[in-house]
Amino acid sequence: MSFRPYLVLLILAASCNGSGRRDLDAQQPPPHGDAGTGTNPLDEQVARMLAEGKQTFRFDTFGDEAFWGGQLRLHEAVATVSPKTALAVGLKVDMDAIPADVAEQIKNGQIDLDAPATTLALLQLNAVVGVTGHFEGDKLSSIGIQCALCHSTVDDAFAPGIGHRLDGWPNRDLNVGAIVALAPDLSPMATLLGVSQETVRRVLNSWGPGKFDAELILDGKAFRPDGGSAAALLPPAFGQAGVAVHTWTGWGSTTHWNAFVANLEMHGKGNFFDRRLDDATKFPIAARNRLGHITNETDMISAKLPALQLYQLALQPPTPPPGSFDKDAAERGDKLFSGKGKCASCHFDELYTEAGWPMHTAAEIGIDDFQAKRSPDGMYRTSPLKGLFAHAKGGFYHDGRFATLLDVVNHYNSFMNLGLTAAEKADLVEYLKSL
Repeated sequence: MSFRPYLVLLILAASCNGSGRRDLDAQQPPPHGDAGTGTNPLDEQVARMLAEGKQTFRFDTFGDEAFWGGQLRLHEAVATVSPKTALAVGLKVDMDAIPADVAEQIKNGQIDLDAPATTLALLQLNAVVGVTGHFEGDKLSSIGIQCALCHSTVDDAFAPGIGHRLDGWPNRDLNVGAIVALAPDLSPMATLLGVSQETVRRVLNSWGPGKFDAELILDGKAFRPDGGSAAALLPPAFGQAGVAVHTWTGWGSTTHWNAFVANLEMHGKGNFFDRRLDDATKFPIAARNRLGHITNETDMISAKLPALQLYQLALQPPTPPPGSFDKDAAERGDKLFSGKGKCASCHFDELYTEAGWPMHTAAEIGIDDFQAKRSPDGMYRTSPLKGLFAHAKGGFYHDGRFATLLDVVNHYNSFMNLGLTAAEKADLVEYLKSL
């Protein structure tokens, strides 16, 4: 051994306390902090960004009221809608935004839920989840939407459709298409798609609750080859930490999709770049309208994406309610998940998807490639499985083709020749319900 290592050992020994170890805590300030104050700037920054991201997710329209109100005049239709009708098409109400005296009046039947004026009052309270009303006096003059419109619901603690917010849960009751179809002027969408307003309304009304077609404005494919709607289920926004791809198919990360949606789907005012949309064969409408090259002199989106991403990545999958699954069966199903069922070959423990790039061809999972081919890489994502109960309504897979978890298990049992018995299938379903 050379002399230098001996010298290092002597220096370390001299700096140790009586216990024989170096007292690092006593000699160094808190990491990233101010010595003696106990403050931690990094923690403060994270807390500040989380708060900003939550505010953006819940309340920021990114200036999209210029489209929904200014161009489509959707507010004119909303002004005629009663709370009962609004709840029937899946809009949700945040009970924490309602003053206690107003809540008491609703409970006592003193407020008319059949009156459009009550809807306007809820908008003035900022209580309609994901929707912002702009008023001139008592008149609704415009309307904007937020991320929370599609990716939040409520716990129904007050009444069906009225409760505490559940951020990240997909609103599978929300009939996006039917709501947009109410707009008096759909000419901006009709012009983009190159069809009549009547056709646009017919397509929007074909989507149904809990579905949205993000690719329609890119490729113009409103229906699948079998005649069914091309709209896909609204995915959960929780459980994305550690997951490379945010969507059903291979578009990109949480940040990419936030920018994509804020600019192209919400019609906010920002800057967006994605040269893949220049592919005129795959994305004829996007290429013709240069949707991959959006610029606005005033960018109301880009600066908000970092905090929005942090907040979304912090949204943890919810825990299944007590009594919602058979614990003994779930324990047996856990072994099947990793063994005979071969589920863990793609849905790794912890993430319940693949770490890395979790993409597969349609042939690998035994389904058609229609939706996959509408994305840049033509593949489907191995979706994370935690919190499945929170988005079971509407079915499973991107288009809800499997109505139940048993249908999913039956598909793979047949496709992969697993040889699962009826009892094993039932156990596997209980395990999936426990995640």
